[in-house]
Amino acid sequence: MYEKLQSLTTAEQAEYITEYLVEWNSVNASDGEVSIVRELHRILQTFPYFQQYPDRAWIEPIPGDPHGRQNVFAFIKGPSSSAQTVLYHSHIDTVGIEDYGNIKHLACSPKELLSYFQSYANDLEAQADAKSGDWMFGRGSVDMKSGIAVHLVNLLYFSEHTEELNGNILLLLNPDEESEHCGLIGALPVLRDLKRSHDLQYLLAINNDFIAPLYEGDTTKYIYTGTAGKLLPAFFVFGREVHVGDTLAGVDPNFVAAKLTERIHNNYDLTEHIPGELILPPTCLYQRDTKESYTVQTASGSRLYFNYFLYETTAEQVTGQMLQAARQAAEEAEQYFAAQYDRYIEVTGMPPKNISWEIDVKTYEHYRLELEQKGLDTQTAIQKRLSETTGMDLRLRSFELVHALRELDPDKTPQIIFFYAPPFLPHNYLTENNRRHRKMKASLSAILQEASAVTKETFEMRNFFPYLSDGSFLSIQESDAELQPLLKNLPEGETLYPVPVDAIKQLNISSINMGVYGKDGHKWTERVYKPYSFHVLPRLIRNTTTRVLHEYAAVKE
Repeated sequence: MYEKLQSLTTAEQAEYITEYLVEWNSVNASDGEVSIVRELHRILQTFPYFQQYPDRAWIEPIPGDPHGRQNVFAFIKGPSSSAQTVLYHSHIDTVGIEDYGNIKHLACSPKELLSYFQSYANDLEAQADAKSGDWMFGRGSVDMKSGIAVHLVNLLYFSEHTEELNGNILLLLNPDEESEHCGLIGALPVLRDLKRSHDLQYLLAINNDFIAPLYEGDTTKYIYTGTAGKLLPAFFVFGREVHVGDTLAGVDPNFVAAKLTERIHNNYDLTEHIPGELILPPTCLYQRDTKESYTVQTASGSRLYFNYFLYETTAEQVTGQMLQAARQAAEEAEQYFAAQYDRYIEVTGMPPKNISWEIDVKTYEHYRLELEQKGLDTQTAIQKRLSETTGMDLRLRSFELVHALRELDPDKTPQIIFFYAPPFLPHNYLTENNRRHRKMKASLSAILQEASAVTKETFEMRNFFPYLSDGSFLSIQESDAELQPLLKNLPEGETLYPVPVDAIKQLNISSINMGVYGKDGHKWTERVYKPYSFHVLPRLIRNTTTRVLHEYAAVKE
Protein backbone atom coordinates (compact mmCIF):
# COMPACT_ATOMS: atom_id res chain seq x y z
CA MET A 1 0.00 0.00 0.00
CA TYR A 2 2.76 2.47 0.89
CA GLU A 3 4.27 2.17 -2.58
CA LYS A 4 0.97 3.40 -4.02
CA LEU A 5 0.49 6.16 -1.45
CA GLN A 6 3.93 7.74 -1.44
CA SER A 7 3.47 9.46 -4.82
CA LEU A 8 -0.01 10.84 -4.02
CA THR A 9 -1.12 14.05 -2.36
CA THR A 10 -2.88 13.86 1.02
CA ALA A 11 -6.30 14.18 -0.61
CA GLU A 12 -5.47 11.55 -3.19
CA GLN A 13 -4.23 9.22 -0.48
CA ALA A 14 -7.46 9.62 1.48
CA GLU A 15 -9.60 9.00 -1.59
CA TYR A 16 -7.60 5.97 -2.67
CA ILE A 17 -7.73 4.34 0.77
CA THR A 18 -11.45 5.10 1.14
CA GLU A 19 -12.32 3.43 -2.14
CA TYR A 20 -10.08 0.48 -1.29
CA LEU A 21 -11.80 0.01 2.07
CA VAL A 22 -15.33 0.46 0.74
CA GLU A 23 -14.66 -2.40 -1.66
CA TRP A 24 -13.91 -4.55 1.40
CA ASN A 25 -17.33 -5.58 2.70
CA SER A 26 -17.22 -5.37 6.50
CA VAL A 27 -20.87 -5.55 7.53
CA ASN A 28 -21.31 -5.85 11.27
CA ALA A 29 -21.02 -9.45 12.55
CA SER A 30 -19.88 -10.75 9.14
CA ASP A 31 -16.67 -12.52 8.17
CA GLY A 32 -15.59 -9.31 6.44
CA GLU A 33 -15.64 -7.45 9.75
CA VAL A 34 -13.06 -9.96 10.97
CA SER A 35 -10.87 -10.09 7.88
CA ILE A 36 -10.64 -6.32 7.34
CA VAL A 37 -8.74 -6.07 10.62
CA ARG A 38 -5.93 -8.19 9.20
CA GLU A 39 -5.93 -6.08 6.05
CA LEU A 40 -5.70 -2.82 7.99
CA HIS A 41 -2.81 -4.26 9.98
CA ARG A 42 -1.13 -5.29 6.74
CA ILE A 43 -1.56 -1.75 5.37
CA LEU A 44 0.07 -0.30 8.48
CA GLN A 45 2.96 -2.73 8.16
CA THR A 46 3.80 -1.28 4.73
CA PHE A 47 4.53 2.14 6.29
CA PRO A 48 8.31 2.59 6.72
CA TYR A 49 7.82 3.67 10.34
CA PHE A 50 6.21 0.36 11.27
CA GLN A 51 8.77 -1.59 9.34
CA GLN A 52 11.33 0.08 11.59
CA TYR A 53 9.16 -0.42 14.70
CA PRO A 54 7.01 -3.48 13.92
CA ASP A 55 5.83 -3.86 17.50
CA ARG A 56 4.10 -0.47 17.32
CA ALA A 57 1.32 -1.75 15.04
CA TRP A 58 -0.58 -4.72 16.39
CA ILE A 59 -3.90 -6.54 16.73
CA GLU A 60 -5.72 -7.25 19.99
CA PRO A 61 -8.52 -9.82 20.26
CA ILE A 62 -11.76 -8.72 21.89
CA PRO A 63 -12.31 -10.94 24.95
CA GLY A 64 -15.31 -13.22 24.67
CA ASP A 65 -16.47 -11.93 21.29
CA PRO A 66 -18.54 -14.67 19.60
CA HIS A 67 -17.38 -13.59 16.14
CA GLY A 68 -13.67 -13.56 16.95
CA ARG A 69 -13.32 -9.86 16.18
CA GLN A 70 -10.21 -7.82 16.93
CA ASN A 71 -9.04 -4.24 17.37
CA VAL A 72 -6.18 -2.67 15.44
CA PHE A 73 -3.71 -0.43 17.28
CA ALA A 74 -0.81 1.66 16.05
CA PHE A 75 1.47 3.91 18.09
CA ILE A 76 3.70 6.72 16.89
CA LYS A 77 6.12 8.07 19.44
CA GLY A 78 7.31 11.63 19.18
CA PRO A 79 11.02 12.49 19.49
CA SER A 80 10.69 13.72 23.07
CA SER A 81 10.04 11.60 26.11
CA SER A 82 6.65 13.25 26.54
CA ALA A 83 3.79 11.07 27.77
CA GLN A 84 1.23 13.34 26.11
CA THR A 85 -0.88 11.32 23.68
CA VAL A 86 -3.71 12.01 21.24
CA LEU A 87 -5.97 9.07 20.43
CA TYR A 88 -7.36 8.69 16.91
CA HIS A 89 -10.28 6.27 16.66
CA SER A 90 -12.69 5.08 13.97
CA HIS A 91 -14.98 2.10 13.57
CA ILE A 92 -14.47 -0.42 10.78
CA ASP A 93 -17.92 -2.04 10.57
CA THR A 94 -20.87 -0.98 8.47
CA VAL A 95 -24.58 -1.65 8.50
CA GLY A 96 -25.93 -4.22 6.06
CA ILE A 97 -26.44 -3.89 2.33
CA GLU A 98 -29.98 -5.25 2.00
CA ASP A 99 -31.32 -1.75 1.34
CA TYR A 100 -29.55 -1.75 -2.04
CA GLY A 101 -32.13 -4.23 -3.28
CA ASN A 102 -31.51 -5.54 -6.77
CA ILE A 103 -28.19 -3.68 -7.02
CA LYS A 104 -26.87 -5.19 -3.78
CA HIS A 105 -23.94 -6.57 -5.77
CA LEU A 106 -22.84 -2.96 -6.36
CA ALA A 107 -23.07 -1.84 -2.72
CA CYS A 108 -19.30 -1.98 -2.22
CA SER A 109 -18.33 -0.77 -5.71
CA PRO A 110 -17.91 3.03 -5.67
CA LYS A 111 -17.10 3.43 -9.37
CA GLU A 112 -20.03 1.34 -10.56
CA LEU A 113 -22.41 3.05 -8.12
CA LEU A 114 -21.24 6.44 -9.34
CA SER A 115 -22.16 5.44 -12.88
CA TYR A 116 -25.48 4.05 -11.68
CA PHE A 117 -26.51 7.21 -9.85
CA GLN A 118 -25.46 9.46 -12.70
CA SER A 119 -28.38 8.01 -14.65
CA TYR A 120 -30.72 7.51 -11.67
CA ALA A 121 -33.59 9.97 -12.16
CA ASN A 122 -35.66 8.91 -9.14
CA ASP A 123 -33.44 10.91 -6.77
CA LEU A 124 -32.44 14.12 -8.48
CA GLU A 125 -30.21 15.25 -5.63
CA ALA A 126 -28.23 12.03 -5.65
CA GLN A 127 -28.05 12.18 -9.43
CA ALA A 128 -26.73 15.75 -9.38
CA ASP A 129 -24.14 14.81 -6.77
CA ALA A 130 -23.03 11.85 -8.86
CA LYS A 131 -22.69 14.00 -11.96
CA SER A 132 -20.64 16.62 -10.08
CA GLY A 133 -17.76 14.22 -9.50
CA ASP A 134 -17.41 15.48 -5.93
CA TRP A 135 -19.02 12.52 -4.22
CA MET A 136 -18.12 8.87 -3.64
CA PHE A 137 -20.97 6.41 -3.22
CA GLY A 138 -21.01 3.02 -1.52
CA ARG A 139 -21.75 1.27 1.75
CA GLY A 140 -19.39 2.70 4.33
CA SER A 141 -18.24 5.55 2.10
CA VAL A 142 -19.28 8.10 4.71
CA ASP A 143 -19.95 5.79 7.68
CA MET A 144 -17.08 5.45 7.98
CA LYS A 145 -14.40 4.01 5.71
CA SER A 146 -13.49 7.59 4.74
CA GLY A 147 -12.91 8.36 8.43
CA ILE A 148 -10.50 5.45 8.71
CA ALA A 149 -8.72 6.69 5.58
CA VAL A 150 -8.27 10.19 7.00
CA HIS A 151 -6.75 8.82 10.20
CA LEU A 152 -4.44 6.51 8.24
CA VAL A 153 -3.30 9.38 6.02
CA ASN A 154 -2.51 11.54 9.04
CA LEU A 155 -0.80 8.65 10.78
CA LEU A 156 1.39 8.20 7.72
CA TYR A 157 2.15 11.92 7.67
CA PHE A 158 3.19 12.06 11.32
CA SER A 159 5.20 8.86 10.97
CA GLU A 160 7.31 10.76 8.44
CA HIS A 161 7.29 14.04 10.39
CA THR A 162 7.66 12.96 14.01
CA GLU A 163 9.55 16.18 14.73
CA GLU A 164 6.18 17.99 14.64
CA LEU A 165 4.91 15.94 17.57
CA ASN A 166 5.34 17.13 21.12
CA GLY A 167 4.03 13.78 22.26
CA ASN A 168 2.51 10.67 20.73
CA ILE A 169 -0.36 9.43 18.59
CA LEU A 170 -2.26 6.22 19.27
CA LEU A 171 -4.57 4.86 16.59
CA LEU A 172 -7.48 2.56 17.38
CA LEU A 173 -9.59 1.00 14.62
CA ASN A 174 -12.38 -1.05 16.15
CA PRO A 175 -15.36 -3.16 15.06
CA ASP A 176 -18.95 -3.25 16.28
CA GLU A 177 -19.89 0.41 16.53
CA GLU A 178 -23.13 -0.29 14.69
CA SER A 179 -24.36 -2.78 17.29
CA GLU A 180 -23.12 -3.38 20.84
CA HIS A 181 -19.87 -1.33 20.82
CA CYS A 182 -17.88 -4.37 21.94
CA GLY A 183 -14.85 -3.12 19.96
CA LEU A 184 -14.33 0.08 21.91
CA ILE A 185 -15.40 -1.52 25.17
CA GLY A 186 -12.92 -4.33 24.54
CA ALA A 187 -10.21 -1.76 23.85
CA LEU A 188 -10.59 -0.05 27.23
CA PRO A 189 -8.37 -2.52 29.15
CA VAL A 190 -5.70 -2.15 26.45
CA LEU A 191 -5.85 1.64 26.66
CA ARG A 192 -5.58 1.38 30.43
CA ASP A 193 -2.62 -1.03 30.24
CA LEU A 194 -0.82 1.22 27.75
CA LYS A 195 -1.40 4.17 30.02
CA ARG A 196 0.18 2.31 32.92
CA SER A 197 3.03 0.58 31.11
CA HIS A 198 4.11 3.62 29.07
CA ASP A 199 2.98 6.25 31.58
CA LEU A 200 0.80 7.83 28.88
CA GLN A 201 -1.30 10.92 29.42
CA TYR A 202 -4.30 10.83 27.11
CA LEU A 203 -5.04 14.43 26.29
CA LEU A 204 -7.76 14.04 23.71
CA ALA A 205 -9.54 11.48 21.54
CA ILE A 206 -10.44 12.49 18.00
CA ASN A 207 -13.19 10.53 16.30
CA ASN A 208 -14.11 11.35 12.71
CA ASP A 209 -17.53 9.76 12.43
CA PHE A 210 -19.56 11.38 9.71
CA ILE A 211 -21.37 14.68 9.87
CA ALA A 212 -24.19 15.67 7.54
CA PRO A 213 -26.44 18.60 6.66
CA LEU A 214 -28.95 19.14 9.45
CA TYR A 215 -31.51 20.72 7.11
CA GLU A 216 -31.96 21.33 3.40
CA GLY A 217 -29.27 23.63 2.08
CA ASP A 218 -27.13 23.35 5.23
CA THR A 219 -23.41 23.49 4.39
CA THR A 220 -22.08 24.12 7.92
CA LYS A 221 -19.39 21.75 9.10
CA TYR A 222 -20.16 20.83 12.70
CA ILE A 223 -17.41 20.02 15.17
CA TYR A 224 -18.64 18.28 18.30
CA THR A 225 -16.87 18.54 21.65
CA GLY A 226 -18.68 15.56 23.11
CA THR A 227 -21.29 12.96 22.33
CA ALA A 228 -24.82 12.14 23.35
CA GLY A 229 -25.41 9.11 25.52
CA LYS A 230 -28.13 6.51 25.27
CA LEU A 231 -30.39 4.49 27.51
CA LEU A 232 -32.84 1.78 26.54
CA PRO A 233 -35.71 2.05 29.06
CA ALA A 234 -37.86 -1.08 28.84
CA PHE A 235 -41.26 -2.12 30.15
CA PHE A 236 -42.70 -5.58 30.59
CA VAL A 237 -46.47 -5.19 30.95
CA PHE A 238 -48.21 -8.13 32.58
CA GLY A 239 -51.97 -8.16 32.16
CA ARG A 240 -54.80 -10.51 33.02
CA GLU A 241 -55.51 -12.77 30.09
CA VAL A 242 -59.07 -13.83 29.29
CA HIS A 243 -61.10 -15.49 26.52
CA VAL A 244 -62.31 -12.89 24.03
CA GLY A 245 -65.83 -13.82 25.05
CA ASP A 246 -65.06 -12.37 28.46
CA THR A 247 -62.88 -9.50 27.25
CA LEU A 248 -64.19 -6.87 29.68
CA ALA A 249 -62.90 -8.88 32.64
CA GLY A 250 -59.33 -8.80 31.41
CA VAL A 251 -56.48 -6.35 31.56
CA ASP A 252 -55.07 -6.15 28.06
CA PRO A 253 -51.28 -5.55 28.23
CA ASN A 254 -51.24 -4.38 24.60
CA PHE A 255 -53.58 -1.53 25.45
CA VAL A 256 -51.39 -0.55 28.41
CA ALA A 257 -48.30 -0.75 26.21
CA ALA A 258 -50.00 1.49 23.67
CA LYS A 259 -50.64 4.02 26.41
CA LEU A 260 -46.97 3.90 27.34
CA THR A 261 -45.95 4.46 23.73
CA GLU A 262 -48.42 7.32 23.44
CA ARG A 263 -46.85 9.01 26.46
CA ILE A 264 -43.19 8.44 25.60
CA HIS A 265 -42.68 8.06 21.83
CA ASN A 266 -41.39 11.28 20.20
CA ASN A 267 -42.54 13.25 23.24
CA TYR A 268 -40.61 16.50 23.35
CA ASP A 269 -41.93 17.20 26.83
CA LEU A 270 -39.53 14.46 27.95
CA THR A 271 -36.52 15.90 26.14
CA GLU A 272 -33.93 18.33 27.36
CA HIS A 273 -33.83 21.92 26.16
CA ILE A 274 -30.29 22.96 25.32
CA PRO A 275 -29.98 26.00 23.03
CA GLY A 276 -27.98 25.38 19.87
CA GLU A 277 -28.00 21.58 20.17
CA LEU A 278 -29.84 18.98 18.10
CA ILE A 279 -31.92 17.24 20.76
CA LEU A 280 -33.84 14.11 19.80
CA PRO A 281 -36.86 12.68 21.65
CA PRO A 282 -37.30 9.14 22.97
CA THR A 283 -38.35 6.67 20.28
CA CYS A 284 -40.13 3.33 20.53
CA LEU A 285 -37.89 0.70 18.95
CA TYR A 286 -39.81 -2.42 19.93
CA GLN A 287 -43.37 -3.26 20.96
CA ARG A 288 -45.06 -6.64 20.79
CA ASP A 289 -46.94 -9.07 22.98
CA THR A 290 -45.83 -12.48 24.20
CA LYS A 291 -48.24 -14.60 22.16
CA GLU A 292 -46.45 -17.00 19.83
CA SER A 293 -49.45 -18.01 17.70
CA TYR A 294 -53.10 -17.24 17.04
CA THR A 295 -55.57 -18.04 19.80
CA VAL A 296 -58.78 -16.43 21.05
CA GLN A 297 -57.14 -15.68 24.38
CA THR A 298 -55.88 -12.17 24.98
CA ALA A 299 -52.16 -11.74 25.56
CA SER A 300 -50.73 -12.23 29.01
CA GLY A 301 -47.85 -9.82 28.49
CA SER A 302 -46.47 -7.12 26.26
CA ARG A 303 -42.90 -5.93 25.85
CA LEU A 304 -41.58 -2.59 24.68
CA TYR A 305 -38.44 -0.50 24.85
CA PHE A 306 -37.38 2.98 23.83
CA ASN A 307 -34.27 4.64 22.52
CA TYR A 308 -33.56 7.51 24.91
CA PHE A 309 -30.76 9.96 24.12
CA LEU A 310 -28.92 11.53 27.05
CA TYR A 311 -27.33 14.97 26.82
CA GLU A 312 -26.99 16.70 30.19
CA THR A 313 -29.58 14.70 32.12
CA THR A 314 -28.74 11.57 34.10
CA ALA A 315 -30.02 8.00 34.29
CA GLU A 316 -31.43 8.86 37.70
CA GLN A 317 -33.60 11.60 36.21
CA VAL A 318 -34.72 9.44 33.28
CA THR A 319 -35.76 6.69 35.69
CA GLY A 320 -38.03 9.16 37.45
CA GLN A 321 -39.54 10.27 34.14
CA MET A 322 -40.18 6.72 32.97
CA LEU A 323 -41.79 5.64 36.23
CA GLN A 324 -44.06 8.68 36.16
CA ALA A 325 -45.05 7.90 32.56
CA ALA A 326 -45.77 4.29 33.53
CA ARG A 327 -47.95 5.32 36.47
CA GLN A 328 -49.89 7.74 34.29
CA ALA A 329 -50.35 5.11 31.57
CA ALA A 330 -51.52 2.59 34.16
CA GLU A 331 -54.01 5.05 35.64
CA GLU A 332 -55.42 5.94 32.21
CA ALA A 333 -55.77 2.26 31.32
CA GLU A 334 -57.47 1.47 34.63
CA GLN A 335 -59.99 4.28 34.11
CA TYR A 336 -60.67 3.19 30.53
CA PHE A 337 -61.19 -0.47 31.45
CA ALA A 338 -63.53 0.50 34.28
CA ALA A 339 -65.52 2.88 32.09
CA GLN A 340 -65.95 0.30 29.34
CA TYR A 341 -67.07 -2.31 31.84
CA ASP A 342 -69.67 0.10 33.27
CA ARG A 343 -70.91 0.73 29.73
CA TYR A 344 -71.07 -3.04 29.16
CA ILE A 345 -73.26 -3.48 32.24
CA GLU A 346 -75.46 -0.60 31.10
CA VAL A 347 -75.90 -1.96 27.57
CA THR A 348 -76.34 -5.66 28.42
CA GLY A 349 -78.12 -5.41 31.77
CA MET A 350 -75.82 -8.09 33.13
CA PRO A 351 -75.21 -8.12 36.89
CA PRO A 352 -71.86 -6.50 37.72
CA LYS A 353 -68.92 -8.45 39.08
CA ASN A 354 -66.36 -7.27 41.59
CA ILE A 355 -63.42 -6.72 39.21
CA SER A 356 -60.23 -4.76 39.81
CA TRP A 357 -58.27 -3.21 36.95
CA GLU A 358 -55.47 -1.93 39.19
CA ILE A 359 -52.01 -2.07 37.58
CA ASP A 360 -48.95 -1.85 39.82
CA VAL A 361 -45.78 -0.13 38.61
CA LYS A 362 -42.43 -1.40 39.91
CA THR A 363 -38.77 -1.29 39.00
CA TYR A 364 -36.92 -4.52 38.32
CA GLU A 365 -34.89 -3.99 41.50
CA HIS A 366 -38.02 -3.48 43.59
CA TYR A 367 -39.80 -6.48 42.08
CA ARG A 368 -36.90 -8.82 42.68
CA LEU A 369 -36.46 -7.63 46.27
CA GLU A 370 -40.19 -8.02 46.88
CA LEU A 371 -40.10 -11.65 45.69
CA GLU A 372 -37.03 -12.42 47.80
CA GLN A 373 -38.78 -11.04 50.87
CA LYS A 374 -41.49 -13.64 50.22
CA GLY A 375 -38.80 -16.34 50.46
CA LEU A 376 -38.57 -17.00 46.71
CA ASP A 377 -35.23 -17.97 45.14
CA THR A 378 -34.84 -15.36 42.41
CA GLN A 379 -31.14 -16.04 41.82
CA THR A 380 -31.64 -19.66 40.84
CA ALA A 381 -34.51 -18.77 38.53
CA ILE A 382 -32.48 -16.05 36.84
CA GLN A 383 -29.40 -18.20 36.38
CA LYS A 384 -31.52 -20.98 34.90
CA ARG A 385 -33.10 -18.56 32.44
CA LEU A 386 -29.69 -17.17 31.51
CA SER A 387 -28.46 -20.65 30.62
CA GLU A 388 -31.61 -21.31 28.58
CA THR A 389 -31.30 -18.13 26.51
CA THR A 390 -27.64 -18.21 25.45
CA GLY A 391 -27.26 -16.68 22.01
CA MET A 392 -30.55 -14.78 22.18
CA ASP A 393 -30.70 -11.05 21.44
CA LEU A 394 -29.62 -9.17 24.57
CA ARG A 395 -32.83 -7.18 24.76
CA LEU A 396 -34.95 -10.33 24.58
CA ARG A 397 -32.76 -12.06 27.16
CA SER A 398 -33.41 -9.13 29.49
CA PHE A 399 -37.16 -9.56 29.04
CA GLU A 400 -36.76 -13.28 29.69
CA LEU A 401 -35.10 -12.55 33.03
CA VAL A 402 -38.03 -10.36 34.05
CA HIS A 403 -40.38 -13.11 32.88
CA ALA A 404 -38.51 -15.61 35.07
CA LEU A 405 -39.35 -13.45 38.08
CA ARG A 406 -42.97 -13.25 37.00
CA GLU A 407 -43.19 -17.03 36.88
CA LEU A 408 -42.07 -17.15 40.52
CA ASP A 409 -44.65 -14.58 41.57
CA PRO A 410 -47.62 -16.33 43.27
CA ASP A 411 -49.91 -13.29 42.88
CA LYS A 412 -49.76 -12.76 39.09
CA THR A 413 -51.50 -9.40 39.40
CA PRO A 414 -51.41 -6.93 36.49
CA GLN A 415 -48.28 -4.83 36.65
CA ILE A 416 -45.68 -2.89 34.72
CA ILE A 417 -42.07 -3.82 35.44
CA PHE A 418 -39.62 -1.10 34.43
CA PHE A 419 -35.95 -1.86 33.74
CA TYR A 420 -33.09 -0.98 31.41
CA ALA A 421 -31.94 -3.18 28.55
CA PRO A 422 -28.55 -3.05 26.81
CA PRO A 423 -26.86 -1.04 25.51
CA PHE A 424 -25.99 1.88 27.74
CA LEU A 425 -23.80 4.63 26.30
CA PRO A 426 -22.53 7.35 28.64
CA HIS A 427 -22.75 10.96 27.56
CA ASN A 428 -19.76 13.24 27.86
CA TYR A 429 -18.73 16.69 26.72
CA LEU A 430 -16.29 19.49 27.46
CA THR A 431 -17.74 21.35 30.42
CA GLU A 432 -17.35 24.97 31.42
CA ASN A 433 -16.42 24.16 35.03
CA ASN A 434 -13.22 22.37 34.01
CA ARG A 435 -10.26 24.62 33.26
CA ARG A 436 -8.66 22.20 30.84
CA HIS A 437 -11.96 21.78 29.01
CA ARG A 438 -12.36 25.54 28.69
CA LYS A 439 -8.86 25.82 27.30
CA MET A 440 -9.58 23.03 24.81
CA LYS A 441 -12.74 24.74 23.57
CA ALA A 442 -10.86 28.02 23.18
CA SER A 443 -8.10 26.28 21.23
CA LEU A 444 -10.64 24.53 18.99
CA SER A 445 -12.41 27.80 18.34
CA ALA A 446 -9.14 29.42 17.25
CA ILE A 447 -8.28 26.43 15.03
CA LEU A 448 -11.67 26.60 13.33
CA GLN A 449 -11.40 30.33 12.75
CA GLU A 450 -8.01 29.86 11.13
CA ALA A 451 -9.32 26.99 9.00
CA SER A 452 -12.35 29.00 7.95
CA ALA A 453 -10.17 31.90 6.81
CA VAL A 454 -8.15 29.55 4.61
CA THR A 455 -10.84 27.19 3.31
CA LYS A 456 -13.87 29.53 3.37
CA GLU A 457 -15.81 26.77 5.12
CA THR A 458 -18.37 27.68 7.77
CA PHE A 459 -17.70 25.81 11.01
CA GLU A 460 -19.85 25.57 14.09
CA MET A 461 -18.83 24.03 17.40
CA ARG A 462 -21.46 22.13 19.38
CA ASN A 463 -21.37 20.04 22.52
CA PHE A 464 -23.09 16.82 21.47
CA PHE A 465 -22.52 14.60 18.47
CA PRO A 466 -26.24 13.97 17.90
CA TYR A 467 -26.03 10.31 16.96
CA LEU A 468 -24.41 7.35 18.69
CA SER A 469 -20.64 7.22 18.91
CA ASP A 470 -17.89 5.05 20.36
CA GLY A 471 -16.61 8.23 22.01
CA SER A 472 -19.27 7.67 24.67
CA PHE A 473 -17.10 5.02 26.31
CA LEU A 474 -14.02 7.18 26.82
CA SER A 475 -15.36 9.38 29.60
CA ILE A 476 -18.27 9.33 32.00
CA GLN A 477 -19.68 12.27 33.91
CA GLU A 478 -22.34 10.74 36.16
CA SER A 479 -21.51 10.16 39.79
CA ASP A 480 -21.79 6.65 41.22
CA ALA A 481 -25.03 7.65 42.91
CA GLU A 482 -26.52 8.93 39.65
CA LEU A 483 -25.66 5.65 37.93
CA GLN A 484 -27.24 3.38 40.54
CA PRO A 485 -30.83 3.52 39.19
CA LEU A 486 -29.42 2.28 35.88
CA LEU A 487 -27.02 -0.36 37.13
CA LYS A 488 -29.47 -1.82 39.66
CA ASN A 489 -32.19 -2.09 37.03
CA LEU A 490 -30.04 -3.57 34.25
CA PRO A 491 -30.91 -7.26 34.69
CA GLU A 492 -27.74 -9.29 35.16
CA GLY A 493 -25.81 -6.44 33.61
CA GLU A 494 -22.45 -7.85 34.68
CA THR A 495 -23.18 -10.88 32.50
CA LEU A 496 -25.24 -9.50 29.61
CA TYR A 497 -23.69 -6.07 29.15
CA PRO A 498 -20.96 -5.23 31.65
CA VAL A 499 -20.51 -1.47 31.67
CA PRO A 500 -16.84 -0.85 32.50
CA VAL A 501 -17.56 2.23 34.57
CA ASP A 502 -14.33 2.00 36.59
CA ALA A 503 -12.14 1.65 33.49
CA ILE A 504 -13.88 4.58 31.79
CA LYS A 505 -13.40 6.76 34.86
CA GLN A 506 -9.74 5.79 35.13
CA LEU A 507 -9.14 6.75 31.50
CA ASN A 508 -11.40 9.83 31.43
CA ILE A 509 -10.38 10.84 27.89
CA SER A 510 -12.04 13.95 26.49
CA SER A 511 -13.52 13.02 23.12
CA ILE A 512 -14.36 15.26 20.18
CA ASN A 513 -15.69 14.50 16.72
CA MET A 514 -14.22 16.06 13.58
CA GLY A 515 -16.10 14.09 11.01
CA VAL A 516 -16.01 13.37 7.32
CA TYR A 517 -18.88 15.07 5.54
CA GLY A 518 -21.56 13.36 3.53
CA LYS A 519 -25.19 12.45 3.09
CA ASP A 520 -27.58 9.57 3.72
CA GLY A 521 -25.61 7.48 6.19
CA HIS A 522 -27.30 4.06 6.59
CA LYS A 523 -29.16 4.57 3.30
CA TRP A 524 -28.42 3.05 -0.09
CA THR A 525 -27.67 6.54 -1.39
CA GLU A 526 -24.87 6.93 1.20
CA ARG A 527 -22.05 9.10 -0.11
CA VAL A 528 -19.06 11.11 1.10
CA TYR A 529 -18.20 14.64 -0.07
CA LYS A 530 -14.62 14.49 -1.28
CA PRO A 531 -13.59 18.19 -1.35
CA TYR A 532 -14.12 18.62 2.39
CA SER A 533 -13.46 15.10 3.66
CA PHE A 534 -10.23 14.55 1.73
CA HIS A 535 -8.88 18.06 1.23
CA VAL A 536 -9.92 20.03 4.34
CA LEU A 537 -10.47 17.54 7.15
CA PRO A 538 -7.05 15.82 7.23
CA ARG A 539 -5.26 19.13 7.75
CA LEU A 540 -7.86 20.25 10.31
CA ILE A 541 -7.26 17.13 12.40
CA ARG A 542 -3.52 17.42 11.90
CA ASN A 543 -3.48 21.03 13.13
CA THR A 544 -5.64 20.10 16.10
CA THR A 545 -3.27 17.29 17.01
CA THR A 546 -0.13 19.40 17.01
CA ARG A 547 -1.81 22.28 18.83
CA VAL A 548 -3.22 20.02 21.52
CA LEU A 549 0.14 18.38 22.14
CA HIS A 550 1.81 21.77 22.50
CA GLU A 551 -0.80 23.67 24.50
CA TYR A 552 -3.37 21.49 26.16
CA ALA A 553 -1.17 19.40 28.44
CA ALA A 554 0.17 22.46 30.25
CA VAL A 555 -3.28 23.35 31.56
CA LYS A 556 -4.33 21.70 34.79
CA GLU A 557 -7.91 20.88 35.63
